[in-house]
Amino acid sequence: MTNILTLALIVFLAVPAPLFIVLHFITKWKQAREISGGDEKLLEDLWQMARRFEERLESLETILDNESPEWRRKK
Repeated sequence: MTNILTLALIVFLAVPAPLFIVLHFITKWKQAREISGGDEKLLEDLWQMARRFEERLESLETILDNESPEWRRKK
């Protein structure tokens, strides 16, 4: 009886278990490649914030260039 259980355990560990593990991780990898709707919205918001920040920075540089042309050379 124990020989049959041992054989069944060995066969299970040799065939279905590795197959299950490989298929499980393939599914996880496919899910990880996709961006969820929430992540897409977050990326869009970050992109818009970065563009606004860039515009503000350019405005600040223009103001500084007009008021103090030497500001870029100061350390």
